[in-house]
Amino acid sequence: MPKIAVVIPCYRVSAQVLDVIAGIGRSVAAIYAVDDACPERSGERIEQACTDARVRVLRHEVNQGVGGATITGYRAALAHGAEIVVKLDGDGQMDPAEIERLVAPIVERRADYTKGNRFYEIEFLRAMPRLRLFGNSLLSFVSKLASGYWDIMDPTNGFTAVHREALSQLPLDKIDRRYFFESDMLFRLYTLRAVVRDVPMPARYGGEPSSLRIRHVAAAFPLKYARATCKRLFYSYFLRDFNAGTLQFVLGSLIMLAGVIVGAAYWIHSAAAGVSTTSGQVMLAALPILVGAQLLIAALNYDIASVPRDPLQRVAHPVPTR
Repeated sequence: MPKIAVVIPCYRVSAQVLDVIAGIGRSVAAIYAVDDACPERSGERIEQACTDARVRVLRHEVNQGVGGATITGYRAALAHGAEIVVKLDGDGQMDPAEIERLVAPIVERRADYTKGNRFYEIEFLRAMPRLRLFGNSLLSFVSKLASGYWDIMDPTNGFTAVHREALSQLPLDKIDRRYFFESDMLFRLYTLRAVVRDVPMPARYGGEPSSLRIRHVAAAFPLKYARATCKRLFYSYFLRDFNAGTLQFVLGSLIMLAGVIVGAAYWIHSAAAGVSTTSGQVMLAALPILVGAQLLIAALNYDIASVPRDPLQRVAHPVPTR
């Protein structure tokens, strides 16, 4: 069994984190609890009450957010030789008993990164508060476009596992430190062509406040997702490669734009002259728009078919053949 480490970001979780640690099975070799300048002094509480020798408390003098705390744990796990690193929130919403299922695709060399998916089973959704269900459903589609992983859902799910090969190649200094952390991880993993897989599992909800703030997401996420989408498309279809998807995207955009310009010109001329637009003029504008739309749909299909399928760990460490 590979050496597994667990990273637990700790911020206002002093009431739940000890139970979370107690539920982590013996298959885990190391546990890094990162006190992210917690006002409840979660790190101090862990040191005083926890006798598990696997636990090591790391501290931030200034709050860095869930992403910053996780990255601190990632670096410590890599430095101590962990082969798989699991990120587990300290609020009790994630069941530590599911860790072995979460890491199974990585252990079996079928994935570089796995994440929980609360959308797979209808029974799981019934336990999810409606506000969280709406927010996560809305983000899932946008995340597919931004990350390039069209076959996954629930992008804000923080129950994740990553193989050392992928983690060591990630630009940890550039990954978002706050709420966008999980989505930014997916974008960065795609640039590495890492394989990501969902693992269906339920979430546990109690009286704890949600970390998902609709107002914050509505204000900050659209720009972040737009930036990630533009970067991914540029990296994949212009910088690193030039393929059929590139031609479909460029030609489709140009042809559609030409149709819009022609249509606008005819409409302005007709309005100024006080005459009706002819059917021929309508078709001259509509035909490029339709052709351009078809090419853009083809580019989308090409992108969906380009989801990474060959895990980095298998490429870097192939199984010897006899």
